[in-house]
Amino acid sequence: MREIKINPVTWYVGANDRKKHLFENNWPLPYGVSYNSYLINDRQTALIDGIEFGADPGYLPKIAKILAGKTLDYLIVNHMEPDHSGMIAEIVGKYPAVRLVGNAQTQKILKQYYDISDENFHLVADGGELSLGTTRLTFHTVPWVHWPETMVTYDATEKVLFSCDAFGGFGTLDGSVFDTGNNLQEHYVSEMRRYYSNIVGKYSGMVQKALAKLSGLEISMICPSHGLIWKNPAEVIGLYDKWSRHESEREVVIAYASMYGNTEQMADLLGSMLGEKGYVVHTYDVSKTHVSYIMSMIWKCKAVLLGTCAYNGFMHPMMEHLCNEIKIAQPKDKIFGLFGSSTWNGAGVKSLSRFMQENGFPVLENIVEMTGSYAEEKMEEAGSALAVAVAESLK
Repeated sequence: MREIKINPVTWYVGANDRKKHLFENNWPLPYGVSYNSYLINDRQTALIDGIEFGADPGYLPKIAKILAGKTLDYLIVNHMEPDHSGMIAEIVGKYPAVRLVGNAQTQKILKQYYDISDENFHLVADGGELSLGTTRLTFHTVPWVHWPETMVTYDATEKVLFSCDAFGGFGTLDGSVFDTGNNLQEHYVSEMRRYYSNIVGKYSGMVQKALAKLSGLEISMICPSHGLIWKNPAEVIGLYDKWSRHESEREVVIAYASMYGNTEQMADLLGSMLGEKGYVVHTYDVSKTHVSYIMSMIWKCKAVLLGTCAYNGFMHPMMEHLCNEIKIAQPKDKIFGLFGSSTWNGAGVKSLSRFMQENGFPVLENIVEMTGSYAEEKMEEAGSALAVAVAESLK
């Protein structure tokens, strides 16, 4: 990507990555991902966050072009994860006198990965300031959004918040880098929610604390480290506030594991029963759809129905994988319902029910179990009872 001026002294110098298949070697990237980096070219100069190593061979030349012979005075490290810090050695190699700006936690992690002397580190406290000339920067720690050292940088002159992973999203920046230029196509918002549920959701309590802490800042623009730059900051703040409060839509997500189709047919019947009651239903086979997308939909929907066949005396392994992600992310204020099938002892539903109980997820009493081959008459009474219970809870 070419360099883009976002205000009189600040440039976007990030990169798009369409080659990486999995973010953190875990989450799919069908639309790729952007690594956003920002260069302030004032009387003194500062690079705010870097990019992943190898993402853009033109990264350093881009910076040198803007600096036009000036040196780089500061590299501000909001977050030490390698998709932002991976170019530190190369930046220091090109600009040996550059000072890395971070908090005490940043310095601790930095020493684990790079040979950076204390003389090359500029320590800032929470609320600390750094003047670059006309630009006055302040630094605000937002621990566990989503690492312990994470902070944000605020340009008090231009009212710009450089928020690192907060307010970020999956997806490359195709066309405009701004929210206004992209008209927030549906996949940008859904990919933001998937990013939030996969990466940040576990730390929603800390997100709420961060939002409260930053609420006193006058923000005209938000520049995150992934995804769109927000000229309408209230919109993305509203989304993060909603998601971190675990507010959801009155919709239903059904996720099932089925080997021979019986549990799948149960899922379809339950879906049609709820659809007839006027609810939007999203149904997924956990063996076909990556858990990343299912978790995003769980974050969106109020009601979650989980179904499994029995497998070696336990729930199906792919349902266990989904349950583990639910345990990690801890979505709150959900309505959980369970269903499943088996041949002799109901082991799948038993283990699924035990998992929910042991991990503190409340489940509707109307658990639906079926033995043998699928037949609608086997499901009619119990399935209707579960659908009614879900509908009543959604009301």
